[in-house]
Amino acid sequence: MKEWSNDLIEYRIGKAREALEDARILANSNRWNTCVNRLYYSCFYAVIALLIKKGFSTSKHTGVRSLLNKHFIKTGKIPKNIAIIYNDLFERRQESDYEDFVDFNESQVRPWISKTDSFINHIIDLVKT
Repeated sequence: MKEWSNDLIEYRIGKAREALEDARILANSNRWNTCVNRLYYSCFYAVIALLIKKGFSTSKHTGVRSLLNKHFIKTGKIPKNIAIIYNDLFERRQESDYEDFVDFNESQVRPWISKTDSFINHIIDLVKT
């Protein structure tokens, strides 16, 4: 693997961790919709790192989701019970960013934080293999 690829992978993992920390800060401020956005991007950045590591590339969010589902979830490399958070957050972020009158609340969002953390850790473990 090229050195710049390793740098990009590490950069994306760092962005994933930073976005997750941002989500925690936003949750502590009761900013639920923005928290959902950061949770989604945390997953997205981690998945991008995994795709780069495994030689896949796409420029669209739907493409990232499709590659993840095809090459990692359907093959069992990522268990469905862990991966479901990424697909759920993809939909929830779309709602909160593009639809009117969508307001998430604490009881919805708080559980997603720990699920996102588990998802990202699983992705990082795959990147290291």
